[in-house]
Amino acid sequence: MPISNVGLQILPFSKEKDTYGLVDEAIKVIQESGVKYEVTALETILEGELDELLDVVKKTVYATVEAGADEVAAEVKIHFRPQGTSIEEKVGKYRN
Repeated sequence: MPISNVGLQILPFSKEKDTYGLVDEAIKVIQESGVKYEVTALETILEGELDELLDVVKKTVYATVEAGADEVAAEVKIHFRPQGTSIEEKVGKYRN
């Protein structure tokens, strides 16, 4: 299967829980998934097989609610190309 990229921004809403703490729970799910990822200031980029990445997205939403979010909005961007794509080809030239 071709490699895809998914950009994920988790936006938790909670009256009682810290927003950053809830986002940390979503990132923990990504870390434990084993997929390649890169955390940025506004979203996390995932790299892998598309079905697996979409499962990870779903798990992050559920984990954020389980961690105490009253509700969660998620912005998901998908880059799929039959021959594959990578984080490195997009941003590698900008790294030091």
